[in-house]
Amino acid sequence: MEYYILALFYSLSGFLMKFSDDAFDERLDKKLAIITGILCGVLIGILAVSNLDAAYIFFAILIGTLLSKKIDGVHHILTLLAFVSITLIMGLPFLSISTLLICSLGAYLDEIGNDNPDLEKYRFWNFFFKYRFTLKVVIVLLGLGGYIQSLTGLSLPYIDFLSISTIFYFILFEVSYELSGYSFSRIYQGIYNLKPN
Repeated sequence: MEYYILALFYSLSGFLMKFSDDAFDERLDKKLAIITGILCGVLIGILAVSNLDAAYIFFAILIGTLLSKKIDGVHHILTLLAFVSITLIMGLPFLSISTLLICSLGAYLDEIGNDNPDLEKYRFWNFFFKYRFTLKVVIVLLGLGGYIQSLTGLSLPYIDFLSISTIFYFILFEVSYELSGYSFSRIYQGIYNLKPN
């Protein structure tokens, strides 16, 4: 997949993932949440079958949300089904279990730390988990490992490092996710031609 398509799909999937959640949680708009969720699922499915690094990232997010019991709405279930269906139909690249477990642990820690009332009194940890930094750190380390490997040829047994460019793509995903949250009300009002509260 061309780099500009990867960048576009990462950006759109991050935007749609957050938009679907906010439509469901803030406006109780199941229809819009389902539509945007399914679109997100299709995009991340295409990314996962086209790019090994994306497969690690999005399966890790899926595993992390499943283990933390954060899949709690019909929009989540249909997003998951769209994602898994695409990967089953189109086929996945071979994944290192070790790398997938590392990424999944990062995603899981982010999910149990996010919106955790026990951590809200700690400014650093509240900020860290509000923006889900554990998986970000994991991806940066694996991306830097991939860069070092490309220069030196050094490797670790059973570990697939990520491409250094994946750090950039994941930043696009995360920035788009946050922008979706910040702009949700305005976009939602525009879609339905609503007056601001």
